[in-house]
Formats: sequence, C-alpha cells, structure tokens
Amino acid sequence: MRYDLNLLPIFVALMEERSVTRAADRIGMTQPALSNALARLRAMFQDQLFVRERYGIQPTPIALELSPVIAEALAKLDDAVLGQQGFDPANAERLFTIAPNGYVEFVLVPALVAKLQAVAPGISLRMISYGNDLGETGVVSGSTALVLGRIVDPPDSLVVQHLMDEGLACVVRADHPLVGDSITREQFEQLRHVNIVPLGRMRAGLFQALAQQQVKREVAVSVTNFFAVAEIVAMTDYCATLPKLICRQLAHNTRLKILAAPVDLGTFPVEVAWHVRYRHDPAHRWLRSLIIDITAALRNGEL
Repeated sequence: MRYDLNLLPIFVALMEERSVTRAADRIGMTQPALSNALARLRAMFQDQLFVRERYGIQPTPIALELSPVIAEALAKLDDAVLGQQGFDPANAERLFTIAPNGYVEFVLVPALVAKLQAVAPGISLRMISYGNDLGETGVVSGSTALVLGRIVDPPDSLVVQHLMDEGLACVVRADHPLVGDSITREQFEQLRHVNIVPLGRMRAGLFQALAQQQVKREVAVSVTNFFAVAEIVAMTDYCATLPKLICRQLAHNTRLKILAAPVDLGTFPVEVAWHVRYRHDPAHRWLRSLIIDITAALRNGEL
C-alpha cells in the first residue's frame, strides 16, 4: 500500500496540539489545508482519528494506539537524516526558543548570551517563562527547543538531563545591626524575611526544607524576581534565603553579605529537557552541549 509520509508529521501535530488551528500554525499551513490533510489521514487509516469537542479535538482509541508508533518512526527518520548534516555555529543564523525558570534566567542565561555573542553571533534566543506547566512552554509540542529548571513528571516525548544540584544560603545587608559574620538559627527565626515566589517549584522546596528542620520563618514580603529581593534586603533589616549561585553573584554588591544557612536546607535539582525529535539534531545538540559546559563552569566558579 502506498501512503503519503508528509501526512505523518501532521498527525503528530494534531495529537500534541489537540487543535486544528494550533496544529496548522505550528506546521505553517492554512487551516483549510490542514483539514484536507486530516481527511486524507482518516482515509489512510480508515478511522476518524480525531473527534471535535467543545475545547478542541480528542484522539480516538486507534489514534492513541498509532501515536507512539508514528512518533518513534519519525524520530528514527530524523536521526538518519539529521545525523548526516553538519552544523557550523560561527556562520549559522537561527532563532532558538528556550524556556528557563526564574533561577536559570538569572544565573545561566546571561553567560549563555555572552558565549553566543562570542562564538555564534548569528544565533538569537527567545525566552518563554517556565513555571509548573511544561505544556505552556511549547517544549512538549516541540515548538520550544528546550526547558531549563526543575522538570517534574515529564511526558514520554521529552528527554531529561540532570545539570547540577543547587544549595541555599542567606543574604542580609552588610551593616545589619543584629547579624555578624554568621547567622544562627535563633537569629534566623527572629528576623523577618523576603520570600521569593517564582513560577516554578523552588518555593515549595524551601518551605518543605524549613518544615523538615522545624525552622520558623516570618515572611515580611513576597516578590516574584530575584532582583527585587536584593534591593529590598539592602534597604531593610530583612533576610532572604536564595540559591547559592545567585548569592555568589550578589556577593559583588557591597551593600549585602552572604552567610551560610543556619541549618542544612538540602539541595534542588537543575535540569534540561527537550523533545525527542531533537535528540540528534546537530544544532540542538550543539546548543545543549554549550549549556552543559556553561553550567559546569558556573558550578566550578569559573564564570
């Protein structure tokens, strides 16, 4: 039986987007053209494949059965074709969309941008915020190159790689009237605190760590970004508990001083994830390798 291989990526897009409109936008087709392709898919597989519901489309049992088989077949084709292609970062002109959480955007992205300017000036980056929902970043559908942060419950379509484990430290203003070169548990509990409420899961991790150590913390103010924390702490007698790499950058601010946490607050993982279809893409592999190298340099204090 002869069949059109061009229809298979359309099937995958419909399966992942669950919307004819979004699938058409992703592939770069008009909606009527994609609807026509769906009709040919239905004829080829002799099944409705997708049924329209109030909020988009839902796959039929046969579509669900076909989905992993088609995705694997396309991934193998990508591996075979892309594995033969080269990538020259110095001369490449390309836009990558990446989704870092707030921590990664503060710590790693500036170093990544500086490295790209030096070795691949034609490559541009577009950032999408990453909170708790991987689907909102576009990485699950493949429209986003990769997501950076803490990856929880990833779908089978994503490859996840561990980058590092990060710890926590405290920051207060340099001339704090109550805190010297170290902070005790009693001082920590007596002070009022600036709380960071990022979109991701680090907030829950810190609260859990404090609860496990039975440490009390009175929150005076909650903010949504690390830049605001530093300014508030520098102008008040408040304390903040932040990732160590962020504290290391803040140590250059003479208005602040960095102190070891009074108890062991553990660590949290920093990970990178990407769609399986980019597993062997030379450009994507190069970008991931660059990020891994930059992370290692940051962890070792080389940046």
